Amino acid sequence: MRDHFEKEIEKLQLEILKMSSMVEECLILSTTALKNKDLKLARSVIENDEAIDNKEIAIEDQCLKLIALQQPLAKDLRIIATAMKIITDLERIADYAVDISKITLKIANEEYIKELIDIPLMAQKAAEMVRLSIDAYINSDVEQAKHAAQLDDEVDHLHRKIFEELIGIMVKHPEKVNQATHFLLVSRYLERIGDHVTNICERIIYSETGARVDLN
Repeated sequence: MRDHFEKEIEKLQLEILKMSSMVEECLILSTTALKNKDLKLARSVIENDEAIDNKEIAIEDQCLKLIALQQPLAKDLRIIATAMKIITDLERIADYAVDISKITLKIANEEYIKELIDIPLMAQKAAEMVRLSIDAYINSDVEQAKHAAQLDDEVDHLHRKIFEELIGIMVKHPEKVNQATHFLLVSRYLERIGDHVTNICERIIYSETGARVDLN
């Protein structure tokens, strides 16, 4: 029975790994579309959101079946509960990628008020956080989870930098407020993605140790 349960957990973790790869790709593609004004790419991110939603539902069903059929206790139950929390955060991250893509569709026909450098960098760091956190979950690695969460400081720093720069543009050029506001939203979405990954890391630590920590 124990061997069977561990194999089912491995299958569950594999599906979470697949979902995280899908989410990570959407995140990078959404900001690439924004930077390059690529409407086709932006639409593909929006269209692929349904596949991620379906993956979340399928993984949740796996978790519920494991709870119902295996009646796990203690750490085993925490592993499953963590999986359900992770997929919720991953789905929300994908939603933010969709929101960024929708902004691309709104402003891609405009001349940008500035070259986009920090926003793509922010997205890369957020995507790295996603990848590291899921690796930490798969490998039951508490220290890697802490490291992934620490990268949120870099994401927050870039968010503050972008915020200050865009506010300065809006003050000097009121006619550019609309587009600057959209870029502020993108930065805010990426900042929130970092927070969601931090949540994932907290759940990983809880799964492994039973201790609830605040990594923000």
